[in-house]
Amino acid sequence: MKKTFALLLAAPVAALGLLYATGELDGLLVRLRNADPGRIRLYGNVEIRQVLLGFRVSGRIEEVHREEGERVVSGDLLAALDPLPYEIKRTEARGAMLQAKAALDKLHSGFRTGEVREAAAQRDRVRAALNLAEKDYERISNLFARKAVAKNDLDRATSQRNALRAELSAAENALALMREGYRKEDVEAAEAAYETAGARFKAAEIALADTRLYAPAEGTILTRVTEPGTVVGAGQVVYALALERPIQVRAYIPEPALGRVEVGMPARIVTDSHPDEPIEGKLVFISPTAEFTPKQVQTEDLRTDLVYRVRILVEDDGGRLKNGMPVTVLMEASGDSGPSAPK
Repeated sequence: MKKTFALLLAAPVAALGLLYATGELDGLLVRLRNADPGRIRLYGNVEIRQVLLGFRVSGRIEEVHREEGERVVSGDLLAALDPLPYEIKRTEARGAMLQAKAALDKLHSGFRTGEVREAAAQRDRVRAALNLAEKDYERISNLFARKAVAKNDLDRATSQRNALRAELSAAENALALMREGYRKEDVEAAEAAYETAGARFKAAEIALADTRLYAPAEGTILTRVTEPGTVVGAGQVVYALALERPIQVRAYIPEPALGRVEVGMPARIVTDSHPDEPIEGKLVFISPTAEFTPKQVQTEDLRTDLVYRVRILVEDDGGRLKNGMPVTVLMEASGDSGPSAPK
């Protein structure tokens, strides 16, 4: 009877020893001590988004206005490049655009009335000269038939008559073109040239504006990479900015508790530095893919489990949350299906 009692006593002691040896005892005790089917407790870290800021154009840095740790708001000037090379390019582009516009305006306006009248007068002058040349040719031709003039005189009269005929044809064609206006193809080509010149001018203006770097949103300067006089390339990082909004918490929930949470449910974030002042938040994302618990999760009994990543959006932290800070997330379960998340 004593041996039987001893064996019955030894079995649970051995089981507890095995749990202690494998590191599972602490997790079991925590779960037994804190079991609360109506509350879900998750562990995660604060994530504050960062923006790497740089110029969209290359150049030499002329001004740097902000230091590390300074708070900025949207629109604050952070740094500026030497604008002179881009001012020259803008001036050149503007001149080319104005030149193209003048050419297009000329085609749209057509020829002036005075130019048309001058072309008509020129045609009349040539026609009158041709009439005289025709008469002179007939006279010399008759004289040559009677052998009263030399062959050279007839050749000269013929040449003058033919030249004036050609000149009259050219004058009449020029007058007709003036009255009809420019060809449609010429106008379309001039319009395309003006649009191209305008686009180049706009690009030059944008490039000039890009020599000044502004804060895109409210935040805090994390790092300042360069100094005045440094030549930087387009896209090279000049500042790293930590955004004030949005602030989110990345946490992980085990599969058994997945059915007890849903996107949109409220959450409270508790920090070690202010355990009695929870921060309000809202569950905004549940990953559709399972993964092994990351090493930074502060619960040993979860580290080898498959979990789902969730994201909680913080509404107003009052400046208490810092990037990477470990926090505890508390949520009231949406239903009683399944056990609560491990504590």
